[in-house]
Amino acid sequence: MVDQPQETTEPRTSVELFAGGGGLAMAVHQAGFRPLLFNEFDHRACETLVASAKKTLGVDGLVRTEEKRPEPPEPGKPAPLYPGDVRDLDMSALKGRVDLLAGGPPCQPFSAGGVAKGDEDKRNMFPAMFKAVREIRPKAVICENVRGLLRPSFRDYFQYIQNELRLPFEKRNDEVRWQDHNDHLTSILAKLSDDDSDPDHYKVVMIPVNAADYGVPQVRNRVVIVAFRADLGVDVEAFEKYVKTPRFSEDALFRSMRDEDGPYWQRHRVPGHVRDRVRARLPKVIKEDDCQPWRTLRDAIQGYGTDAKLPALPKVNLKRLDEKFDFGERIDVTDHIGWPGARIYKGHTPNELDRPAKTVKAGVHGVPGGESVMLLDSRYRDSNSPDGWTYRHRYMTVRETARVMTFPDAWLGAGPRGEQMRQLGNAVPVVLGEFFANAVAEALAAAGH
Repeated sequence: MVDQPQETTEPRTSVELFAGGGGLAMAVHQAGFRPLLFNEFDHRACETLVASAKKTLGVDGLVRTEEKRPEPPEPGKPAPLYPGDVRDLDMSALKGRVDLLAGGPPCQPFSAGGVAKGDEDKRNMFPAMFKAVREIRPKAVICENVRGLLRPSFRDYFQYIQNELRLPFEKRNDEVRWQDHNDHLTSILAKLSDDDSDPDHYKVVMIPVNAADYGVPQVRNRVVIVAFRADLGVDVEAFEKYVKTPRFSEDALFRSMRDEDGPYWQRHRVPGHVRDRVRARLPKVIKEDDCQPWRTLRDAIQGYGTDAKLPALPKVNLKRLDEKFDFGERIDVTDHIGWPGARIYKGHTPNELDRPAKTVKAGVHGVPGGESVMLLDSRYRDSNSPDGWTYRHRYMTVRETARVMTFPDAWLGAGPRGEQMRQLGNAVPVVLGEFFANAVAEALAAAGH
């Protein structure tokens, strides 16, 4: 960002709440943070964290604990996992020992696909995040949530969330309405100067993001909230400018596809009719920029979905689409299993290989809709189609969906297919989380911490 992270004798530390299937936790680990505590309520997600810990979280396993006031582990020791309600935790033993508190509070209260009760919904866990901030006093906080928080019906409450994070020690009493408490916080904030350095205060940056703009092979619109403790002297304006600077773009993808022998087609050798179809739909005017191309679903399946090149996933045999066949077994790739019954219907258009995937969703009861169906390169004659051809389609495998979420192939999702897909749909793409965790680490280093 400004300076590279300074050399330290020990890695930075982190606490992960609402860890789910581990997307943000893996991201924070990749950015060099040592986990001191994990929390997750869902038992299947806990099984996933335990199964994947050694290979994906940089810890020598996880230890389930019912201890409600967990002690931080020594370096090299297994990290504790509290498999219960975060509101029951006392994290005061971690006070002053945590660089980064990270988590995505459950998004159903604010999701367009949920009941959208917002602050009245008992699943709203932002208050639990603020409680953790008071107990831990972390140097920085990262929260990820759905773009629904920006809807007009939630605008005032979302501003209240940010105000609470700025002044977490101005605790709201249960009998006080949030609107009245927000008036109180607003009056305090109005009196603060730009150089406020009170250690009880935080400086907050809110960033609407599309994960595709950060190198994720998926269009995924979210909100990321980052906070730095005010006494640390972090240059928040420089941080905000850095994280909002575009790095990947749709136009750059179009430019890579524009020519018949363009970089995208050199990387992917596809049937001529596929290339011609994609090129025919490119806009006539394509903007110039300095960005890298958006990554596509085809990139992800072929191993280009992250900066680290992965092996291409084995092709799914079209003759076995009606079977739950394990297509990854021969190369020891887990969960690359076909799923029969894919169909295309109104309101659930499929993914296209040469576009970023649609948003991976948890779906109702863990069963995604058209978001997990993909069009293939194979086609057949169809007199009812305008051009005389119809492209075949199938369900994406769990492993392909994990690739779209930029999860490593070492990630092992617990439970049946629907449960694994639910965990992926609720997660933070690793590449997106890692970008923000690295940016936080660099901002702290630049400020001398």
